[in-house]
Amino acid sequence: MNCFRIISFIEGISYLVLVFIAMPLKYLGESLGLMKIMGMGHGILFILFCIFLFTYSKKNNITKEIRMSYFIHSLSPFGFLLIERSLKTSKKPSNQTIDIS
Repeated sequence: MNCFRIISFIEGISYLVLVFIAMPLKYLGESLGLMKIMGMGHGILFILFCIFLFTYSKKNNITKEIRMSYFIHSLSPFGFLLIERSLKTSKKPSNQTIDIS
């Protein structure tokens, strides 16, 4: 799960940089260099995200609906935050003890 969360976070940050820094520089400052670098980097990270999403969902028996919601969240710039919140709420503590008194 840690690898999927890390890739999701890095892919989300790269998307934010692409949308809010590289694209405005391309159109306002007419600078194509950063856009090409960030575009390719984000594309590679997105493909890795899809691979890690598939392996994470198979390994942890995630339903098709949740997998699709993670994919759809990844298409919006701040979607990685929704994925992170969903992963945190679905995380079950494994060493929790029950006290019967």
